[in-house]
Amino acid sequence: MTTASQRMPLIDALKAIASQLIVLHHLASYGPLAAAGRDLLPGTMGWLFEYARMAVQVFLVIGGFLAIRGLSPNGEALAGSPLPLLWKRYLRLSIPFLAAIALAIIGSAIADHWLDDEAIPARATFGQWLAHATLLHGILGVDSLSAGVWYIAIDFQLFALTALLLWAGRRRLLAPALILATGIASLFWFNRDAGWDNWAVYFFGSYALGAAAWWAGDRRQYLVWLSLILTVGVAVLLVDFRLRIALALGVALLLGCSRRTGWLERCPEIAPLPWLGRISYSVFLIHFPILLLANAVVAQFDTLSDTATIAAMLLAWIASIAAGALFYRFVESPSASQRISGAIGKLMLGPLSLAAKLPGAALLMARLRRA
Repeated sequence: MTTASQRMPLIDALKAIASQLIVLHHLASYGPLAAAGRDLLPGTMGWLFEYARMAVQVFLVIGGFLAIRGLSPNGEALAGSPLPLLWKRYLRLSIPFLAAIALAIIGSAIADHWLDDEAIPARATFGQWLAHATLLHGILGVDSLSAGVWYIAIDFQLFALTALLLWAGRRRLLAPALILATGIASLFWFNRDAGWDNWAVYFFGSYALGAAAWWAGDRRQYLVWLSLILTVGVAVLLVDFRLRIALALGVALLLGCSRRTGWLERCPEIAPLPWLGRISYSVFLIHFPILLLANAVVAQFDTLSDTATIAAMLLAWIASIAAGALFYRFVESPSASQRISGAIGKLMLGPLSLAAKLPGAALLMARLRRA
C-alpha cells in the first residue's frame, strides 16, 4: 500500500495486534523464560499459550480479503495465466523468509551453546534448507528451522489455489462460485481433519471468508454476501464449533461491514498500530531467534526474581519488535526487496546467458513464449 487512498488503517491495526499475539504466544511456549513466566503469571501465560495462537486466523481472513482485492475485486475471473502472479507472490514471501531462516540458523547455533532445550532446532541440513526454500517443508514433513514458518508455505498455497480457481472459472459468476464451494468444503470437511493441516484446503475456509468479505463491500451485493457469510458461518459452528472458525467469522464480518461503511479507510489510527502493522511480517519472521537468544541469556541464571522475570519477558518482547523493524528496513521493505531482487538477478544473469548459448536453447525459449 503505497498511497494514502490505498491505506486501510483497520487492516494495519488487526495485523499489528495479531502479530504481537503470535510473539507473546511463542514467548509463553518456549524455554526457561516461559517456564518462569508460567510460575509467576499462570493465568496470563496459560491464556497466551492456549489462545493467542488463534491470531493466525486474523492473517488468514485478511490474506483472503487482500488477495481477492488484487485478483478479482468485482468477482471476475483471471483472464491470463496465473503463473506470473504465483512467481511474484513467491518472491514477495521467499526473499524475506529465506533471509529470516538464515538468521534463525545462526541464532539457533548460538543459543545451542548456552541452552539445552528442545525448542532449539537441530543443526540445519542442505535438504532441510531446500525444502524451506521451495516452501515444501510442511508437505514433506521436514522439521521447521523456526517457529511458525509453516504459515509461509500455507500462505503461498492459499494464494496459488485462489488464483487457479479464479483462472479455472472463466465463465460469468463461476469464479466466485468456485471460491465459495471450496471454502464451504474446507469449513465442513477438510478443516475438521487435522491430517490436512499441511495443505491449503485445511485453511481455505477462513481465506474464503476473507474473499467473501471483500465482495460484500459491493453496494449492490452487500446483503447477499453478508447473509451468505453469516449463514455459512453459523451452520459450520452448529455442526462443529471451533473457536478459531468463530474468530475468523467475526473478522470477516468486521471487514465486510467496514468496507461497506467506509470505516475500513476511516478507522482511527492509534499509534503505534499502523507502524506495527506495516512491520508485522518482519516481526513474525524474525522474533523466534530473538526469543531463543533471550532464553539462552536467562538460562545462565540459577533463579530469577519476580521483577527480573517480568523485565526479561518485556525486554525479549521489545527486542523482537526492534529486530522486526530493522529487518523490515533492510530486507522486507519495497526498496530493500528491489535491491535484493536486483542482486539475485545479476547473479543469475551469468548462468542464464551461458545456458542460452547451448544448442537448442533458442528453440526451447521460443516454444515456451508461444505456450
